[in-house]
Amino acid sequence: MVLPPSCVRLLSRNFSKMHCFRIPETMVLELGDGDDGVDGSAAIGTGREMLTATESTKQTLKIFDGNDSMRKNQFRLVTVSRLARNEEVMEAALRAYYISEDPKDFQLQALPLSGSAQALGKAGTTEEETSKGSCPRDSVPEAWVIRSLPRTQEILKIYPGWLKVGVAYVSIRVNSQSTARSVVQEVLPLFGQQVKDQERFQLIEVLMSSRQVQRTVLADEEPLLDRLRDIRQTSVRQVSQTRFYVAETRAMAPRVSLFVGGLPPGLSPQDYSNLLHEAMATKAAVVSVSHVYSLQGAVILDVTCFAEAERLYMLARDTAVHGRPLTALVLPEVLHTKLPPDCCPLLVFVNPKSGGLKGRELLCSFRKLLNPHQVFELTNGGPLPGFHLFSQVPCFRVLVCGGDGTVGWVLAALEETRRHLACPEPAVAILPLGTGNDLGRVLRWGAGYSGEDPFSVLVSVDEADAVLMDRWTILLDAHEIDSTENNVVETEPPKIVQMNNYCGIGIDAELSLDFHQAREEEPGKFTSRFHNKGVYVRVGLQKISHSRSLHKEIRLQVEQQEVELPSIEGLIFINIPSWGSGADLWGSDNDSRFEKPRIDDGLLEVVGVTGVVHMGQVQGGLRSGIRIAQGSYFRVTLLKATPVQVDGEPWVQAPGHMIISATAPKVHMLRKAKQKPRKAGAIRDTRVDTLPAPEGNPL
Repeated sequence: MVLPPSCVRLLSRNFSKMHCFRIPETMVLELGDGDDGVDGSAAIGTGREMLTATESTKQTLKIFDGNDSMRKNQFRLVTVSRLARNEEVMEAALRAYYISEDPKDFQLQALPLSGSAQALGKAGTTEEETSKGSCPRDSVPEAWVIRSLPRTQEILKIYPGWLKVGVAYVSIRVNSQSTARSVVQEVLPLFGQQVKDQERFQLIEVLMSSRQVQRTVLADEEPLLDRLRDIRQTSVRQVSQTRFYVAETRAMAPRVSLFVGGLPPGLSPQDYSNLLHEAMATKAAVVSVSHVYSLQGAVILDVTCFAEAERLYMLARDTAVHGRPLTALVLPEVLHTKLPPDCCPLLVFVNPKSGGLKGRELLCSFRKLLNPHQVFELTNGGPLPGFHLFSQVPCFRVLVCGGDGTVGWVLAALEETRRHLACPEPAVAILPLGTGNDLGRVLRWGAGYSGEDPFSVLVSVDEADAVLMDRWTILLDAHEIDSTENNVVETEPPKIVQMNNYCGIGIDAELSLDFHQAREEEPGKFTSRFHNKGVYVRVGLQKISHSRSLHKEIRLQVEQQEVELPSIEGLIFINIPSWGSGADLWGSDNDSRFEKPRIDDGLLEVVGVTGVVHMGQVQGGLRSGIRIAQGSYFRVTLLKATPVQVDGEPWVQAPGHMIISATAPKVHMLRKAKQKPRKAGAIRDTRVDTLPAPEGNPL
């Protein structure tokens, strides 16, 4: 399920990891290895509190791990006994920075450094203390820096910079005579390469700290022992964050893929190029439009200059075209030809606005469990950047974390980009974060996410079953509207929307519209399912005495046949057996007039409700709706302006026609597998259960 890091290429010299992983700058970043120390002002207070809280036999020391931490005044506090031996102090200092090397290879130097400064040397003692042994440390300075003792040789791990190598790394011994070129010559035969081709290879140093991944090509005559000494002088723990790779020499031309969204839809590639040149003064010599997504108003720019890519990225954040702000994202390149044949990575979309703060927590969790490049935040460019990144991946699946509206958003984007995808029909799983989550219920993903382990969610997606689901196209064609103000006739252009779950006309849509307007007025209050449902109930109670006589205001044709409507206040077309947060609107009773509903039968069920009380009884399981019709083609005539909602998105539709048909292709969804009962005593870890069973010993 993981997009292999070796199959992702991103030339991003001028962009931080925050930009490359599409992490908004407003997020509170976790403290990483680069800045998890305590700064001077905070540390002084912390140290005093610790001294007052501990016994008088304790002493708190400030420990720096090299020149970099001294320059930034970032240190860690260590509390030791005043009678502690110097070996114990050294071990505590190394432990504070998670350094597991032999303490005898290090010494502590007191700060401020001076000619007479004390040093806890090799074996952890000074010359004075050799004769005295352990003694009270009243005169010991409170600030120390860890220093590495000079070494005549070291064991170094060298990793291969290409795939399909029999070993993960090789260990070699380097001394004062070892250079980058001599190391390359020594390790190439161990990786199965011809020594005569050694000129094609180079030694690369890669620093992988929490804030950056820094790649440095070492010069052929670079002495490695001196290089390691310089690294430890900067930061002792930096050695554990640094790897050395042997890789082929490649002259990489600068190339950055920049996604730009928020443009007017429906333009030609040349029009988009001219528009961006006018808005951001793009340089034609280094900027070209490589892909155009006209329906979504988005383009992909190929930029062959790092400085220009950085300028366009920063400028797009403050640029608006036709009143709409632009969106810019840095996208990597997926090397699809290098993907393993059995690789089926998971493309994850998360809507952080769904489910209160759970969406934001899931976004961070999935970025840790998977490759961050395969996890996309929908409020930052929508689904299109993710589908473009995976456009050449031959096989992938999709996980949508959000409500039914979010799922519809992703499915609509999938439909519009399908012709650009090497995998045109990826299966889609759901992690429900919304209020109703009817589609999630039908596909067994539950009524809503309640804090399950994200790893177990991935396991469930991996074990899920693929099923087909109908999607429906609704054509809304309004009649001419008389404008009383200017005495002119206005015409609403026809509109096409896609439906996955249900379409409601009348009282059902009116309640959704009132709820939607209340949420728009005070979005900060709608952060929990409990509150959202409470508002829905309150809106419904206000409509109990409402009477609209919908059956007199609309006409219904099913398969070209006129259908007489009973006395109803709402007409609902349902594609799935769940409505209004899990209610069974159609009912389970057998009826010889209709076929048993399925989500892939190419048929819609038409149901009527008599009012708010009837809807409440349906949601309480006391009644079902009024079965009216079943078919694959419907024509509804609205005689007056009427509330309409499709998959929870409501609006007031002007008088005219609505045509509902199954012209949209079926989509592949993932239905959560049923839990298999386990035998008593067969308790195994979830991660173990995902492993294939040995041949001849089926589970």
